[in-house]
Amino acid sequence: MTAPPLTDRATYEAAVADLRVREKAHTHEGDAIAAARRRLPAVEVDPATPLVGAQGPTTLLDAFEGRRQLIAYYFMWYPGAAAADQCEGCTWITSHTGELSYLHSRGITYATFCQGPYAESARYRDFMGWDVPWYSADGSLDALLPPPKQPGLMHLVCYLREGDRVLETWWTTRRGVEAVDQSYRLMDLTVFGRQEPWEDGPPGRPAACTHQRTDAGAPDWPPVASWPGGRPIPQWPRLDAGHDDDLTGARS
Repeated sequence: MTAPPLTDRATYEAAVADLRVREKAHTHEGDAIAAARRRLPAVEVDPATPLVGAQGPTTLLDAFEGRRQLIAYYFMWYPGAAAADQCEGCTWITSHTGELSYLHSRGITYATFCQGPYAESARYRDFMGWDVPWYSADGSLDALLPPPKQPGLMHLVCYLREGDRVLETWWTTRRGVEAVDQSYRLMDLTVFGRQEPWEDGPPGRPAACTHQRTDAGAPDWPPVASWPGGRPIPQWPRLDAGHDDDLTGARS
């Protein structure tokens, strides 16, 4: 593992200042992209599209919880699979979703739309300790994720409510869903970055990590990236705390 080259304070501060110019340009470009996003057209979606929630059958319109906007994260699901074999990327993303009051203060509801059955996936939510609103969109995916979206992949979709009408205003998938994830944002600020093999870093920097799976909750350094073995990383502290990861309901 190699550390950065050492220099004096003045040289260091000059290099940081040079990079800051690019960082500010990146921030301003993000502002411009957000402005363009706010000017996109919209497409109407059937407000009666069926979902299943904690109280049973419900609709897309009901998922707004009376607010004007809705952000829905479409959680990938493997029906019948054990907790250890569920989607590690969606587990990573959803583990970052906690305090929702800031969104609510702007009239925005955030919810997870699982792409699998409600009872099984809700037991996973409970095992993980998530309290984000949770619905099953299983059976409505063709309507909610039409081409070029691909049911079975993670998606982030924004909706607007106009009375009893629902409009879809924006969507993304794959790395676009990193908008929900502050851990990667923080890792990107550090000298070792995300420590993943695809990153462009100086020779000798750690690059054996994955956000996905580990064989143990606290592996020795360097971490063991063990696809397809192991578990999604956030499951380990839940198991250590004694939480039940059975998704069949047999232990209830």
